[in-house]
Amino acid sequence: MKLSLSIAAFLLSEANAFAPIPMRHSVTTTELAAQRQPIMAGNWKMNPGTEEEALALITSLTSFLGAETCPMDEDNEACTEVVVFPPHPFIRQVKEIAENAGITVGAQSIFYQDKGAYTGAVSASMVKSIGCEYILCGHSERRTLFNDNDASIKLKIQKVLASGMKPILCIGETKEEYDLNIKKEICAMQLSKDLLGVTKEQMADVVIAYEPVWAIGTGLVCNPEDANAVHAYLRTVLAGLFDEEVAQATRIQYGGSVTPDSVDELMSQPDIDGCLVGGASLDASKFGRIINFQRSN
Repeated sequence: MKLSLSIAAFLLSEANAFAPIPMRHSVTTTELAAQRQPIMAGNWKMNPGTEEEALALITSLTSFLGAETCPMDEDNEACTEVVVFPPHPFIRQVKEIAENAGITVGAQSIFYQDKGAYTGAVSASMVKSIGCEYILCGHSERRTLFNDNDASIKLKIQKVLASGMKPILCIGETKEEYDLNIKKEICAMQLSKDLLGVTKEQMADVVIAYEPVWAIGTGLVCNPEDANAVHAYLRTVLAGLFDEEVAQATRIQYGGSVTPDSVDELMSQPDIDGCLVGGASLDASKFGRIINFQRSN
């Protein structure tokens, strides 16, 4: 059902409450910007069907890694960090192969409680104990299919950070919101609510993934220039929530039907620091090509 004009007006007014006040800077963005290490992440979702297939996939992927692939490395910021998110049952075995190739492993979700009567849930300490370093938080499929709201996503992010791991916070607008031209307001609200309580210092471990919901799994890709404009806008939101240093240091990925054909142009954009890849990450050769994107300099 199309959102009514009154609802749209409400969303706009709510978003304005979170929109940062424009600030004047005495130095340019380029001068302030940190060298942001590229990060490519593969979200396997509920795939593949067996552990044997999962191990074959990660083994194949390691053969496609280039010389510019490495773990998070503050001394070599130009190399590309690679993260894979297998289903929970496969994490430990996948990690044993992945880590030898410099690939980091993460979990697709956690519950924010430490332990208790929460059937089907896993805690941050559980996935950390088997080697996870990153956790996806707020993916659109978790928001829509499993009713993860901003309040619970905020608690997940806080738990992930408190546990010494790194959240990748996924935000993005639906097709209805895109058609109403309120994508920036929606993203600003999600970013502001989900990062509530996170400190400037903790932001060093936070990655943002802009995923327009209408592009996920549809084959549609946001125009690279439009995606970059949203990323640039998100940096103004981060500057308002924290400061310009955080805004320029935070890595922001694009997600939404990323393919070998679209990755080079996406990664040529100045405010796009990597990709969160779904379907293409299940094909080792395709994901390998995405990881080894053509660098513009």
